[in-house]
Amino acid sequence: MKILILALSGIGDALMFTPAIELMRKTLPDAEIDALVMFKGVRDIYERNKNLNKVMYFDFMKEGAISSFRFLGTLRKKYVISINVYPSNRTEYNVINFLIGAKLRAGVKYLRRDIRNLGMLNNVRAAENDSQHNVITNIRLIEKLLDKKFKEEPALDFTLIDDDLRYAEKYLKGLGIKENDIVIGFHPGSATLKNHINRRWEPEKFAALGRRLIKEKGARVLLFGGPEESELKKEINEMIDSPDSFLVETENLAQSAAIMKRCRLFVSNDSSLMHVASAMKLKVAAIIGPTNPNYISPWKTEHRIVTLDLECAPCFFYSPRPLICTRTDVKYKCIKELTVEMVYKTVEELLNK
Repeated sequence: MKILILALSGIGDALMFTPAIELMRKTLPDAEIDALVMFKGVRDIYERNKNLNKVMYFDFMKEGAISSFRFLGTLRKKYVISINVYPSNRTEYNVINFLIGAKLRAGVKYLRRDIRNLGMLNNVRAAENDSQHNVITNIRLIEKLLDKKFKEEPALDFTLIDDDLRYAEKYLKGLGIKENDIVIGFHPGSATLKNHINRRWEPEKFAALGRRLIKEKGARVLLFGGPEESELKKEINEMIDSPDSFLVETENLAQSAAIMKRCRLFVSNDSSLMHVASAMKLKVAAIIGPTNPNYISPWKTEHRIVTLDLECAPCFFYSPRPLICTRTDVKYKCIKELTVEMVYKTVEELLNK
């Protein structure tokens, strides 16, 4: 049996599908389970996953339509099963799944814009549930596909190799971080597509939190993020203005994850690195504004959600529609009015526990 996983929608989504991959492998030990990915960070995660046979990387956005159709032609009719990971509520992903030509094409039936996005091109479907974590929805999809119920709910799987860990050890030594230091990681970034930049807590607040943690807890603060977030990290580091605050710059996601393992706690927006922190079993203070925390709360690790829990929240659900705020008093109040004091108290609670 040949199975293809389409993990095209991003790092966090790909990570939250890894428990389903583990269950598939246990159920079908002799199957060939491959993955098709579109982001290098996802490739880093999946290439280290022992439950996958092969990982193919193809950037559909960069390659364009003609090259993409040619590439899909090389995959056509080669797989019995193909699976769109949840969430992937876009027309393009459903068309790609259809063009691969597998007999069984799995994908979640979304509560919003499912017909418009050609969800019916998938012929094995599990229902979306707003009260359910993304990991559980992916497991429900696999249950439907394999006609089997699972009692187990595995952890996220991002297995680091020795090279990753040696890199982190050398990197941290170079920063002068000692064994007993209280190391706290920050991820001040997030996705920016579809107006998602408005999920971010303000840089000034991250800086104020960093200064306070350094002064009152003697913390060493590490600022994480991708290459596209370098200026954001630099801005916050300059505002913290302390020899105990450091920019983390690495060559790939696995190296960043290995450094993250040294953190006693991780403070993050709703982002891919929040899920990487979960995979590393870190304590997580998750700053959540418009997103449904039922979907994306840190999985199988100790955490606290920092949120205002407004009556209008959550307002972001999985569809191609850009994130918008309909409030007339304060736009994106759910994130704009989250105070430094609220996050600091949450961090303090997690540190003391």
